[in-house]
Amino acid sequence: MSEGAIGIFDSGLGGLTAVKELVKVLPHEDIIYFGDTARVPYGNRSKKTIIRYAEQDACFLLSKGVKMIIAACGTVSSVAVDLKDELPVPFTGVVVPTAQAAVKATKNGRIGVIGTSATVNSGSYKNEILRADRGIKVFQQDCPLFVSLVENSFISADDEIVKLVVRRYLEGLKNEGIDTLILGCTHFPIISQAISDYLGDGVTLIDSGRETALYAAGLLEKNKLLSMDEGKGSCRYYVSDTVEDFKRTAEIFLGKSVGNEVSHINLEQAVIH
Repeated sequence: MSEGAIGIFDSGLGGLTAVKELVKVLPHEDIIYFGDTARVPYGNRSKKTIIRYAEQDACFLLSKGVKMIIAACGTVSSVAVDLKDELPVPFTGVVVPTAQAAVKATKNGRIGVIGTSATVNSGSYKNEILRADRGIKVFQQDCPLFVSLVENSFISADDEIVKLVVRRYLEGLKNEGIDTLILGCTHFPIISQAISDYLGDGVTLIDSGRETALYAAGLLEKNKLLSMDEGKGSCRYYVSDTVEDFKRTAEIFLGKSVGNEVSHINLEQAVIH
């Protein structure tokens, strides 16, 4: 099954940061991305609803014959923790790879975590960090407005609105003396420069998209599922809302046009098991 594509899903567009990193790490692999743009955001939904959405998203990708599934969504990774046991293919969310990278990076044992309200309230990153090292101090902050900033193209580190929101959310973490910060939502790397400028050079930012891509590559190798094709892999995108809106915003995340590789699907009519 090494010829199958890697399936990635997210509640919207944030998972495209993981796609961008995956293309760098595994350039020969085909990728199928599903963005549930009709039901975004997941971060303010109930646990039951998030789990149901995640199961439907994964089933859609399975209907495309994918060989692996990545939940490139901090909210799903934090809440739908049993999804891994329900799937017939290797699976990873973003929490485990990112938490492990943060533990390796910290020097003073003080790690900050930012994400959606659902992610932070779940305590998923904190629990995973403490599982690795009980001596680490973890400080959390939900940053719901960061998603809105990114999806409305407020991304410049010089933008006064961006700087104001960054300072409002991160002042407490900065005062705690963290030396490592987990960007626990795949939207957040888009404004990482503004975050870094505020926190200073002494704080290492952990990009969940990057760490998840590296982790996924290891899983594929372990399961002997790496593509044998030496050509450049393809990327195909599916969304549950308007294609044009996705195309415009996707360029912010990918740094390039997605062209005509985007299709709209009605998830209610898709193959859901």
